[in-house]
Amino acid sequence: MPAASPPRFLAIECSTDTLSVALGTGLPGDPVVEHAGPGGPQSSTTLLPAVQRLLDQAGWRLHDLSAIAFARGPGSFTGLRTACAVAQGLAYGTRDARHPDGLPVLAIDTLQVLAETATPADHAGPVAALLDARMDELYLAVWQRQGTGWTERHAPRLCAPDQLADWLTQALPGEPPLLAGNVFSAYPEALAGLQASHTTAVAVPSATALLRLAPAAWTRGDALPAHAAMPLYVRDKVARTTAEREQPPGVTP
Repeated sequence: MPAASPPRFLAIECSTDTLSVALGTGLPGDPVVEHAGPGGPQSSTTLLPAVQRLLDQAGWRLHDLSAIAFARGPGSFTGLRTACAVAQGLAYGTRDARHPDGLPVLAIDTLQVLAETATPADHAGPVAALLDARMDELYLAVWQRQGTGWTERHAPRLCAPDQLADWLTQALPGEPPLLAGNVFSAYPEALAGLQASHTTAVAVPSATALLRLAPAAWTRGDALPAHAAMPLYVRDKVARTTAEREQPPGVTP
């Protein structure tokens, strides 16, 4: 009896100004078809055509997939909403006898995807995944590779750039992490000391890394029905009040 084919996944990453899409099994050595281009507001018009091109290139139909994975956040509000809405719409579009509720959806943390994108396979220590949150803040989470998977050591949060060093010292005493993300050019003065004392990796999360995370999430049973998939914003609004802007960095009135 022939062995069952491995699950197939579509991976969508829109958390930054780069749109990234990948298609494949996510297994080591298996082929990947991928697309990268401008993200942000453009994602809403370019994402669906990119998905169709990748399906055509792979010779697959949407119904051939096992699940749709998207990076749920934190990140760009517009990008996260776009990724979630497209993942849900595509999933609903496959409703049939096999999937009466449509394809399942894997909602995977963006900062885990960033850690997977930026970290060498042999790196065993903690990784501080850092994304520019604008408004003089950054998104931060700490992940650590455990075997072939990842363990979340500190959940996503907001942090002022000039308070990052103190936070890392308290959260990871004696464990200087790899710093990975897109924040170094955004806050060069505030992060200069950390860049001098830590190993850094300039990166944004990629759909190819998200695709590599999909098989483990699938095996763990993390798949959700499309209607239950939601973005993870961390920040609950995109603009600050006058009183908030007048507060010192890192202080919430």
